[in-house]
Amino acid sequence: MARLQLNFPDDQYCYTTMLTVRATDINAGNHLGNDSMISMISEARALFLFEYGVAETEPDGTGIIVTDLATMYRAEAHARDQLLFEVGVMDFNKYGGDVIFRITRPKDKKLIAMAKQGFVFFNYKTSQVVAMPEEFESKFERVNWID
Repeated sequence: MARLQLNFPDDQYCYTTMLTVRATDINAGNHLGNDSMISMISEARALFLFEYGVAETEPDGTGIIVTDLATMYRAEAHARDQLLFEVGVMDFNKYGGDVIFRITRPKDKKLIAMAKQGFVFFNYKTSQVVAMPEEFESKFERVNWID
Protein backbone atom coordinates (compact mmCIF):
# COMPACT_ATOMS: atom_id res chain seq x y z
CA MET A 1 0.00 0.00 0.00
CA ALA A 2 1.33 3.44 -0.94
CA ARG A 3 2.21 5.68 2.01
CA LEU A 4 0.99 9.26 2.25
CA GLN A 5 3.69 11.86 1.61
CA LEU A 6 3.14 15.51 2.54
CA ASN A 7 5.75 18.09 1.57
CA PHE A 8 5.03 21.82 1.50
CA PRO A 9 7.15 24.78 0.38
CA ASP A 10 8.75 26.61 3.32
CA ASP A 11 7.53 29.97 2.01
CA GLN A 12 3.86 28.98 2.38
CA TYR A 13 3.90 29.15 6.19
CA CYS A 14 2.77 32.53 7.47
CA TYR A 15 1.78 31.91 11.10
CA THR A 16 3.19 30.04 14.10
CA THR A 17 1.82 29.08 17.48
CA MET A 18 2.99 26.90 20.36
CA LEU A 19 0.65 24.33 21.90
CA THR A 20 1.39 22.06 24.85
CA VAL A 21 0.57 18.35 24.88
CA ARG A 22 -1.66 17.77 27.91
CA ALA A 23 -1.66 14.64 30.05
CA THR A 24 -5.20 14.00 28.78
CA ASP A 25 -3.87 13.96 25.18
CA ILE A 26 -1.87 10.79 25.85
CA ASN A 27 -3.18 7.43 24.62
CA ALA A 28 -2.59 3.82 25.74
CA GLY A 29 0.74 3.81 23.85
CA ASN A 30 1.93 6.61 26.17
CA HIS A 31 2.20 9.21 23.39
CA LEU A 32 0.04 11.92 21.78
CA GLY A 33 -3.10 10.25 20.44
CA ASN A 34 -4.38 10.75 16.89
CA ASP A 35 -7.66 12.25 18.14
CA SER A 36 -5.80 14.80 20.25
CA MET A 37 -3.45 15.69 17.39
CA ILE A 38 -6.48 16.41 15.20
CA SER A 39 -7.87 18.66 17.96
CA MET A 40 -4.53 20.47 18.21
CA ILE A 41 -4.43 20.95 14.42
CA SER A 42 -7.97 22.38 14.56
CA GLU A 43 -6.97 24.74 17.38
CA ALA A 44 -3.92 25.93 15.41
CA ARG A 45 -6.19 26.56 12.40
CA ALA A 46 -8.65 28.54 14.54
CA LEU A 47 -5.83 30.66 16.02
CA PHE A 48 -4.42 31.24 12.51
CA LEU A 49 -7.79 32.38 11.14
CA PHE A 50 -8.35 34.64 14.16
CA GLU A 51 -4.91 36.22 13.69
CA TYR A 52 -5.83 37.03 10.08
CA GLY A 53 -9.25 38.39 11.03
CA VAL A 54 -11.23 35.55 9.48
CA ALA A 55 -14.43 34.69 11.36
CA GLU A 56 -15.37 31.01 11.60
CA THR A 57 -18.91 31.99 10.54
CA GLU A 58 -20.14 35.34 9.22
CA PRO A 59 -23.59 36.81 10.05
CA ASP A 60 -24.82 35.86 6.56
CA GLY A 61 -24.15 32.20 7.40
CA THR A 62 -20.97 31.84 5.35
CA GLY A 63 -18.07 30.07 6.99
CA ILE A 64 -15.28 27.62 6.40
CA ILE A 65 -15.91 23.90 6.43
CA VAL A 66 -13.15 21.27 6.45
CA THR A 67 -13.51 18.87 3.54
CA ASP A 68 -10.61 16.52 4.24
CA LEU A 69 -7.66 15.97 6.52
CA ALA A 70 -4.38 14.23 5.86
CA THR A 71 -1.79 13.72 8.57
CA MET A 72 1.64 12.14 8.27
CA TYR A 73 3.18 11.24 11.63
CA ARG A 74 6.97 11.27 11.88
CA ALA A 75 7.70 11.00 15.64
CA GLU A 76 5.97 10.59 18.97
CA ALA A 77 5.12 13.49 21.26
CA HIS A 78 4.59 13.11 25.00
CA ALA A 79 2.82 14.88 27.85
CA ARG A 80 4.04 18.43 28.44
CA ASP A 81 5.94 18.60 25.14
CA GLN A 82 5.77 22.07 23.62
CA LEU A 83 4.92 21.76 19.93
CA LEU A 84 5.43 24.45 17.31
CA PHE A 85 2.64 24.59 14.72
CA GLU A 86 3.63 26.38 11.51
CA VAL A 87 0.49 27.15 9.52
CA GLY A 88 -0.13 28.41 6.01
CA VAL A 89 -2.49 28.22 3.05
CA MET A 90 -1.98 27.03 -0.49
CA ASP A 91 -3.62 25.52 -3.57
CA PHE A 92 -6.50 28.00 -3.63
CA ASN A 93 -9.35 27.45 -6.04
CA LYS A 94 -12.68 29.23 -6.58
CA TYR A 95 -14.22 27.75 -3.42
CA GLY A 96 -11.35 27.15 -0.97
CA GLY A 97 -7.95 25.53 -0.69
CA ASP A 98 -5.68 23.84 1.83
CA VAL A 99 -4.52 24.88 5.28
CA ILE A 100 -1.11 23.30 5.81
CA PHE A 101 0.75 22.45 9.01
CA ARG A 102 4.28 21.52 10.00
CA ILE A 103 4.44 20.39 13.63
CA THR A 104 7.82 20.23 15.35
CA ARG A 105 9.20 19.93 18.86
CA PRO A 106 11.64 22.86 19.22
CA LYS A 107 13.42 21.28 22.22
CA ASP A 108 15.10 18.68 19.98
CA LYS A 109 14.10 20.06 16.54
CA LYS A 110 12.18 16.84 15.84
CA LEU A 111 9.53 16.81 13.10
CA ILE A 112 6.42 15.36 14.76
CA ALA A 113 3.88 15.59 11.92
CA MET A 114 2.86 17.20 8.65
CA ALA A 115 -0.80 17.79 7.91
CA LYS A 116 -3.21 19.51 5.57
CA GLN A 117 -6.88 20.35 5.89
CA GLY A 118 -8.81 20.95 2.71
CA PHE A 119 -11.49 23.61 3.11
CA VAL A 120 -14.26 25.30 1.20
CA PHE A 121 -16.48 28.22 2.00
CA PHE A 122 -19.94 27.05 2.91
CA ASN A 123 -23.21 28.82 3.59
CA TYR A 124 -24.66 27.09 6.64
CA LYS A 125 -28.10 28.67 6.07
CA THR A 126 -28.47 27.30 2.53
CA SER A 127 -26.21 24.22 2.99
CA GLN A 128 -24.29 25.07 -0.17
CA VAL A 129 -20.66 25.57 -1.12
CA VAL A 130 -20.04 29.20 -2.09
CA ALA A 131 -17.21 31.08 -3.77
CA MET A 132 -14.29 32.23 -1.67
CA PRO A 133 -15.00 35.76 -0.41
CA GLU A 134 -12.74 38.42 -1.95
CA GLU A 135 -11.88 39.64 1.55
CA PHE A 136 -10.35 36.24 2.39
CA GLU A 137 -8.59 35.95 -0.96
CA SER A 138 -7.00 39.39 -0.55
CA LYS A 139 -5.33 38.36 2.75
CA PHE A 140 -3.06 35.91 0.96
CA GLU A 141 -1.06 36.15 -2.25
CA ARG A 142 -2.50 34.24 -5.17
CA VAL A 143 0.78 32.48 -5.92
CA ASN A 144 -0.03 28.81 -5.68
CA TRP A 145 -3.58 28.69 -6.97
CA ILE A 146 -4.91 25.73 -8.89
CA ASP A 147 -7.74 26.03 -11.39
